[in-house]
Amino acid sequence: MAFAYMFFFLTLNLKEIVVGDTRVRMGMTRFACFLLFTLLLSFSYAAITPTSPLSIGQTLSSSNGVYELGFFSPNNTKEQYVGIWLKGTNPQVVVWVANREKPATDSTANLTISSNGTLLLLDGNNGVVWSIKETFFFNGSQAELLDNGNFIVRNNVLGRTLWQSFEHLGDTMLPFSTLIYNHTTGEKRMLTSWKSYNDPSPGEFTVQITSQVPSQVCTMRGSKPYWRSGPWAKTRFTGIPQMDDTYTSPISLQQDANGSATLTYSDRNVKPPRMMITSEGSLKIFQHSGTDWELNFEAPTNLCEIYGACGPFGLCVTSVPPKCKCFKGFVPKSIEEWKRGNWTDGCVRRTELRCQGNSTANDANVFYHVANIKPPDFYEYVKADAEECYQSCLHNCSCLAFSYINGIGCLMWNKDLMDVVQFSAGGELLSIRLASSELGGNERSKTIAASIASLSLFVILASAAFGFWRYRVKHNANISQDTWSIDLKPQDIPGLDFFDMNTIQNATNNFSLSNKLGQGGFGSVYKGKLQDGKEIAVKRLSSSSGQGKEEFMNEIVLISKLQHRNLVRVLGYCIEGEEKLLIYEFMVNKSLDTFLFDSRKRLEIDWPKRFHIIQGVARGLLYLHRDSRLRVIHRDLKVSNILLDEKMNPKISDFGLARMYQGTEYQDNTRRVVGTLGYMSPEYAWTGMFSEKSDIYSFGVLLLEIISGEKISRFSNGIDGKTLLAYAWESWSENGGIDLLEKDVADSCHPLEVGRCVQIGLLCVQHNPADRPNTLELLSMLTTTSDLASPEQPTFALHARDDEPQFRDLSTVNKMTQSLILAR
Repeated sequence: MAFAYMFFFLTLNLKEIVVGDTRVRMGMTRFACFLLFTLLLSFSYAAITPTSPLSIGQTLSSSNGVYELGFFSPNNTKEQYVGIWLKGTNPQVVVWVANREKPATDSTANLTISSNGTLLLLDGNNGVVWSIKETFFFNGSQAELLDNGNFIVRNNVLGRTLWQSFEHLGDTMLPFSTLIYNHTTGEKRMLTSWKSYNDPSPGEFTVQITSQVPSQVCTMRGSKPYWRSGPWAKTRFTGIPQMDDTYTSPISLQQDANGSATLTYSDRNVKPPRMMITSEGSLKIFQHSGTDWELNFEAPTNLCEIYGACGPFGLCVTSVPPKCKCFKGFVPKSIEEWKRGNWTDGCVRRTELRCQGNSTANDANVFYHVANIKPPDFYEYVKADAEECYQSCLHNCSCLAFSYINGIGCLMWNKDLMDVVQFSAGGELLSIRLASSELGGNERSKTIAASIASLSLFVILASAAFGFWRYRVKHNANISQDTWSIDLKPQDIPGLDFFDMNTIQNATNNFSLSNKLGQGGFGSVYKGKLQDGKEIAVKRLSSSSGQGKEEFMNEIVLISKLQHRNLVRVLGYCIEGEEKLLIYEFMVNKSLDTFLFDSRKRLEIDWPKRFHIIQGVARGLLYLHRDSRLRVIHRDLKVSNILLDEKMNPKISDFGLARMYQGTEYQDNTRRVVGTLGYMSPEYAWTGMFSEKSDIYSFGVLLLEIISGEKISRFSNGIDGKTLLAYAWESWSENGGIDLLEKDVADSCHPLEVGRCVQIGLLCVQHNPADRPNTLELLSMLTTTSDLASPEQPTFALHARDDEPQFRDLSTVNKMTQSLILAR
């Protein structure tokens, strides 16, 4: 229509030219022809043909306007790559790269199709930089970009597709593309990470489906497993607890009798979701919210998700903090390494199995049942029902464990149990073969039999007392429940609204997984939208989280009385039965860690923004420690507890562990050390002593993370595996800390300002609390150019002797909120 209208307009104007003026008329005619040619040229790239190649600066778009293909330079150099990206996104989201191993370097490079149907990327001298390495000998071929993001070579004469990008995946999987393992041909279709954020060449991480039956998704680091999903059970992966009965999976996996498998990620949206493997090895699934990309899934995210973290026959428990332990009947293979926090050697049997052939085991072996388990690797599928599964393993001496799983059936293990995780909820039941002596055997049975006679009299005498006790307990429970409800009446907490459960369920789409913003140590956080259109964040406390009435009331009462621009604001709360909910203002940009530790979003926070966030957190901390009418020690200050509003202003959140105090100096101790290892000050982690200076230590760690863009729990540098604190100390000692700043944002910084912040961070993490600044001094350091003291080398940066606690190992265990009991 636009083209026709333009043509009509030009024709009409030509008619209005004075007929006698031939020169003017000829000039206008040439102009019209030139404009028509230009318009035709701009519309010619609906497809690439032998006569219309694609050059640098030109793009090919899908008809729905979602995808675009063209040349791009990820590091702003002369190196050019042909890629597909999501149109209209900022920053650019590249989903496929053709010549990822060899960039074009000439400005005259173009993408074309030869006369025999081969897709070619030609450099300046018509040298072939990249091709599809297939020759079809068909005339009449062209390349098109389909609405689903699939770039194809089609032969119009035959009406068939000759080649497609969906069969040659990069680091991203789009809806209706597939991962494949063909057992007959050995073909693997997998994702391969970029080498780095700015380098599309193949990196060290791949994502593939395995040849096992049933198959599973596995992230490989080189030739070694890095993370796995657990076996597929019709609609879910058994190693991903989020895939429970309430989860509607967009993933489907089909496997034939030969073991060949195909995984498809199918979801239709205007901005389709994408699954990608990052250069750091994180498998992520993003969903577009309409305004931004939201992270729906990421793995691995903690110690237990790293493959084989606890070694053979080791069990990684997703508690707070995650920890390794041996199965019942097993002991650490190396006690010394286990004490040091190196669990990869795993565990060995305490009592060897006694089993002969296909005997019934004669009570020599028994099965010990462990619930909520991610099934171990190296499983074998056996066609059997639940009883047959048990009997088959019982009579097979090589069978070390079995599990009957809904959606799969019977799985057995004949090898070491590797990569076993125990979830707080969900998971499968695993039965492990043990020597009967590990569970007491016949001796235990005799003891029980002897005890029955002596206990019978006691049971009779105690029955009356038990009935009376039960009555009292029930009576007290009713009173306790009533008191709980009374405690949470709206009038008792001025300034906060009481929300009923129906309102919250409607706002969060019944706590839909698509509304889930994140997972914390005490429960999940969901995005919600009230009927008036107001967006909220709902913190839903888990009944097994350990945060009971005391912590819940603590957070409500505390934060309802704290008002500051750098503290998150609570709008209300809800209590119904076992449900305990807190309703916060919604932070559009979520938490700081979603930017800082994401290889692409980290570029959105340059040094000025990072310095602004640092100062904002310090102001919030000053308010808590000195300026509010309730003096508060936060006790869990970390990157994930710093939320960002639409203007990237930081707000401190999560006050469930906070403590009130009086005066300007405060020190107390606790038998229950809570917080996050790595952020905990030495005196708090090891003695339970906490004070204002405990928060200052946490702020110092947070400050160094913001500067470096690295997690305290994952950072390891050099052959000796220096911690972040050790590396920061070395950087400051050698060149004033300038090189600690993340390289991607170095161009936006003032070097002296960065070096000053590194020095402040090191002052905050001094071993002696008295050597750390207080909050007032801290803010002054950040907002003035006054002279700074010279820090001492941080304790956690030192190498411990073999007979001393390994601070370095302890401080890098994980990034989750911890609940830890330490002897004092």
